[in-house]
Amino acid sequence: MNFLVEIWAALVNVMVFGIDYFYALFGNYGLSIIAVTIIVRVFLFPFTFSQMRSMKKMQDLQPEIKKLEKKYKDDPQAKNTETWKLWQEHGVNPLMGCLPLLVQFPFIIAFFRALEAFQYSTVPTFLWLTPAISGSDLSVPDPWFILPVLAAVATFLQTKLTTTATVDPTSKATQWMMPLFIGWFSTRFPAALALYWVISSGIGVIQQVIINRLVA
Repeated sequence: MNFLVEIWAALVNVMVFGIDYFYALFGNYGLSIIAVTIIVRVFLFPFTFSQMRSMKKMQDLQPEIKKLEKKYKDDPQAKNTETWKLWQEHGVNPLMGCLPLLVQFPFIIAFFRALEAFQYSTVPTFLWLTPAISGSDLSVPDPWFILPVLAAVATFLQTKLTTTATVDPTSKATQWMMPLFIGWFSTRFPAALALYWVISSGIGVIQQVIINRLVA
């Protein structure tokens, strides 16, 4: 357990170091957070690609799965057997949609933790988030709600791209509930966290568009 704690602390420290390093280059904490976010997303891209590709294939098979559900509605065992055969025929492994996410999760949370407890050496201004314009900065929530709105929109686009018209109602509800939650979350925490989420989700949208075209 101590070993895991040490790894977690080291990961958070790496994120903090990255923010400080790019601040020394750019002289702006907003640009520093954007740079570190891009690097994290690029580093995790192999895992993200595997996850998104698996999800895309699963979604493409939804019409066939719906047919199996209708055909074997009175025989769950046969339905599960035929569904598994369908996945195997198309080289789909349901676990591949989950395992890469588990790999990404520690990095994402570590970055959140690093930003939440970060000790700024100067007032962390960025665009409209300055004492002169809005009376705020990256260390407090965005009073104009620009970043929360952008975070919600980016999350919606990313969620929309990973679902299809054939998915179940629960997944459709997620298209709206997750963006609303992220938007609300972004109004409660420092704008630095919202900025991270906007950039990270924006990159995710671009990646998903590319993957959807490659797997089409």
